Amino acid sequence: MTTPALLPLSGRRIPPLNLGPPSFPHHRATLRLSEKFILLLILSAFITLCFGAFFFLPDSSKHKRFDLGLEDVLIPHVDASKGAKHPGVFLIHGPDEHRHREEEERLRNKIRADHEKALEEAKEKLKKSREEIRAEIQTEKNKVAQDMKTKEKKPLPPVSIPKLIGISGGDPEDTDIRKKREKIKEMMKYAWDNYRLYGWGHNELRPIAKKGHSTNIFGSSQMGATIVDALDTLYIMGLHDEFRDGQKWIEDNLDFSVNSEVSVFEVNIRFIGGLLAAYYLSEEEIFKIKAVQLAEKLLPAFNTPTGIPWAMVNLKSGVGRNWGWASAGSSILAEFGTLHMEFVHLSYLTGDPIYYKKVMHIRKLLQKMDRPNGLYPNYLNPRTGRWGQYHTSVGGLGDSFYEYLLKAWLMSDKTDHEARRMYDDAIEAIEKHLIKKSRGGLTFIGEWKNGHLEKKMGHLACFAGGMFALGADGSRDKAGHYLELGAEIARTCHESYDRTALKLGPESFKFDGAVEAVAVRQAEKYYILRPEVIETYWYLWRFTHDPRYRQWGWEAALAIEKYCRVSGGFSGVKDVYSSTPAHDDVQQSFFLAETLKYLYLLFSGDDLLPLDHWVFNTEAHPLPVLHLANTTLSGNPAVR
Repeated sequence: MTTPALLPLSGRRIPPLNLGPPSFPHHRATLRLSEKFILLLILSAFITLCFGAFFFLPDSSKHKRFDLGLEDVLIPHVDASKGAKHPGVFLIHGPDEHRHREEEERLRNKIRADHEKALEEAKEKLKKSREEIRAEIQTEKNKVAQDMKTKEKKPLPPVSIPKLIGISGGDPEDTDIRKKREKIKEMMKYAWDNYRLYGWGHNELRPIAKKGHSTNIFGSSQMGATIVDALDTLYIMGLHDEFRDGQKWIEDNLDFSVNSEVSVFEVNIRFIGGLLAAYYLSEEEIFKIKAVQLAEKLLPAFNTPTGIPWAMVNLKSGVGRNWGWASAGSSILAEFGTLHMEFVHLSYLTGDPIYYKKVMHIRKLLQKMDRPNGLYPNYLNPRTGRWGQYHTSVGGLGDSFYEYLLKAWLMSDKTDHEARRMYDDAIEAIEKHLIKKSRGGLTFIGEWKNGHLEKKMGHLACFAGGMFALGADGSRDKAGHYLELGAEIARTCHESYDRTALKLGPESFKFDGAVEAVAVRQAEKYYILRPEVIETYWYLWRFTHDPRYRQWGWEAALAIEKYCRVSGGFSGVKDVYSSTPAHDDVQQSFFLAETLKYLYLLFSGDDLLPLDHWVFNTEAHPLPVLHLANTTLSGNPAVR
């Protein structure tokens, strides 16, 4: 999962409309007579201006055009099959002249009646007191809100859910492994219960201060990110009471019609991914409805000259923009390239191809572009369609783009060959230019910056060990090679944990001279409950059943329990090389969505969420494989 650097937002925000009652002097219960007269005069003039012009429309006996937008009035029109050039523009000719004049007179009479009715209503309004007007406004607001709520709950077209296998179970036979799995479940319950107690409805939790927490990726609203992110983990662990509490909050409180600017990438992987996974696991319709509501709010972000979406979008206004720190106003590869899984499922569930078309347009554009040394730069300008700074990374800013190429192929039941080719080509270039072996024999993935390889690997890049293992089957006659490469990356990332005082890994680590798998800068020594290393352990365990991966995962779980567990949940630490570290006082939503889920799966049987039936999005939300007969890729008539 990619998390861009979080900087304060400085973009314009649209102030909310003031829909409250008009402002009246507190010492007056009603308007004075002169004020009534002036308001009545203005209202009358406005209505006359709007409708009076109708009586002065130019008249021609040969051509008369009417396009008044009065949907409740029948206007004669020419049959398009008999020579009409512009359907919707209605021309009246000779024999119909008399009928037309009668119709025109009827229209005039209707407008006069509407005019008089409006004046009468205005007079009645002006007789009312401030309290009465305020009550009427509140009644109208309540009615509009109720109408919107009713519209939001409108059911989507029924779609048959793919056959789901392995949504429960996975009980290990070994007693020791079972105890370890139960411990992970207890950690999940502790994290959830404290969030429930101290941060309910907030996006995240500050477990030491014992209050809610949020960052700018979620905007200014309380959207319950932890609730949505944690739902499928709760379900998989059998914590069904907690799952129902989360579901009820979502039904009653999750609202996307807020004046809030959010990260398109983050709300896609956490919210849409989390809601879709919860829907597939539980078959509760509310999760699908909410996922589609949010997806509709994200679509304006694609309104750019190239179709490459903005990084952020205001959920209310639809206005988008990019991060101020990104290269020359560019969009980020790992953000616009990490939408495919969720958007394909949205098209599958709604029958609306727009989501599928949006992500396929991105793919087609990328295929046409030149790539330096076969590598995808991390930055692409959505206005010009040109690459920004030539910086390539399999860690932050680039990571999940490659992951989603592979997973698009897997999710399509291995029929999306285009995605597989793009993945294979990209990995070959990465292996040639970015993957190196240190003097001490550790395989690492560096970063390419303007023609130079920086020998530094981020914690985020540690997910790649699992990706290489997952993609080994189906590679170009290199299955064994890529499984081994995945294992080497896993070993390197384990070393980055093992060489710290806390046995938890730093945010990034260098391979420079005598320094290997160790963070050098103070700003890179923190651990924020990240999942990527444990994610790779789990994939390698599934494919090899080598016990070292369970051993390494348990070491990490014990370190988290010892150093990150605090009085109100779990917190990240600021320096993994200090035996008495300070805490950052944030319980990240992805700790519940990913870290604890991967640990639980690591100590579960392979029959729980088997990988030939489920594909995990980059936030560890499991989505089912869409078999050939059901996918948009095969031209499903319901979607087409």
